[in-house]
Amino acid sequence: MILLAIDTSAIASAALLRWHDGDAEAALLAQFATEDTKSHAEVLAPGIRALLDEQGLTGAHVDRIVVGVGPGPFTGLRSGIATARALAFAWDVPLGGLMSLDAVAWDVVASGSSVQTIRGPRSTPASGETDARPLAAPSSDFLVATDARRREVYWGRYTASGALLDGPHVAYPDALPPLPAYGAGAGIYGEKLAAAGAVVVPGFERAQPTAASLGLAAVERLARGQALLDTAPRYLRESDAQVPGPRKKAL
Repeated sequence: MILLAIDTSAIASAALLRWHDGDAEAALLAQFATEDTKSHAEVLAPGIRALLDEQGLTGAHVDRIVVGVGPGPFTGLRSGIATARALAFAWDVPLGGLMSLDAVAWDVVASGSSVQTIRGPRSTPASGETDARPLAAPSSDFLVATDARRREVYWGRYTASGALLDGPHVAYPDALPPLPAYGAGAGIYGEKLAAAGAVVVPGFERAQPTAASLGLAAVERLARGQALLDTAPRYLRESDAQVPGPRKKAL
């Protein structure tokens, strides 16, 4: 079976995976990700088409779609979810959602297998350079934090096995619990996290949710018999755009 994963909660990314229904593992066939956080709508559809062409596939070969539902900014997150919904409708395939922070949590837990090779968005997303270094699996609860802008982070608390305990939330970095912190939000606000007693874990200071990790996390969840989420976006904030009120009378 072919799974198409999409996530635009931070960067625009998509991935194709092959897996057998019921298995907890999947083979990553192809992926793309871009560091640009302002052109999701422009690059996503062509990127998906390129992935399919690269593998000699069409939409008819895709059996399921999973999309990251945030938390994330309005414009970027909408681009991924709208694309996923449109493709699922056009191809008549099941569509499910997964919280985007779960993708980073999957990376964190998976990193515990001796020496990992960090690729793409976890190191230098645009160039695809690699950075091999030893990483240790978490031995206790940990945090995943991504940049929410406005000097805040989106965050969630996970068990050592990667199960979500609390979140998602949006908050100032110095309000987070004093736990090991992973993700680009932790890297950006390392000093404020340190003031709160949290420790930014080396090797994950630039980690962003990616479609590849989101897809692998979804496969594990499905193998455990757990349903995916719906595709309602988790914005966590009110929109900046306001509906105009009635005009005031001049007199």
